[in-house]
Amino acid sequence: MAEQLNELTDQELLEKKKKSRSDKIMNAVLIGFSIGIAVYSSVTYGIGFFTLFPLIFAIFLGTQWNRRNQALERELESRNLK
Repeated sequence: MAEQLNELTDQELLEKKKKSRSDKIMNAVLIGFSIGIAVYSSVTYGIGFFTLFPLIFAIFLGTQWNRRNQALERELESRNLK
């Protein structure tokens, strides 16, 4: 990911930052939906695969988004773009 960000121009990097704001909302919706499924599944059927899988998926989404966001912020700071 960091190698790809190094290849972008300053303008493309700033556009990517603007797009990351909408990605943040989409990730929050997906994580909330996954947690909702896990809660519903645990209440209805008890703890099982359909309870744990959405939670693992939500954790995976959160960590991947966090890594991409941190890489983007580091690249913006290295180019003094804010």
